[in-house]
Amino acid sequence: MIVRWETDHDYVLVHIHQDMFGDWIFSRAWGQIGTQFGGLKHQLADTREQAQMWLDDEATIQNSRGFLKVLDVTDDTPEGQEAMRQLSLIDVI
Repeated sequence: MIVRWETDHDYVLVHIHQDMFGDWIFSRAWGQIGTQFGGLKHQLADTREQAQMWLDDEATIQNSRGFLKVLDVTDDTPEGQEAMRQLSLIDVI
């Protein structure tokens, strides 16, 4: 699952997925649109439900800050694959 919120200048992207060991990973990327300013954080969730709870909390926070949800897709869609490609670029910056 990939969810992205944006304002005119900033973005937050969350990716929930299982790694090859079956662990649930909650990845959060944030920054200024069009710049290299931002960050990336990965958290290991005990269960998928815990990762979903973190996503729900993130949605509440971003909505309260005026961010609008612009993407809510699964990894296997073209939109999800493009979001993952962009997310992987953050690791090398």
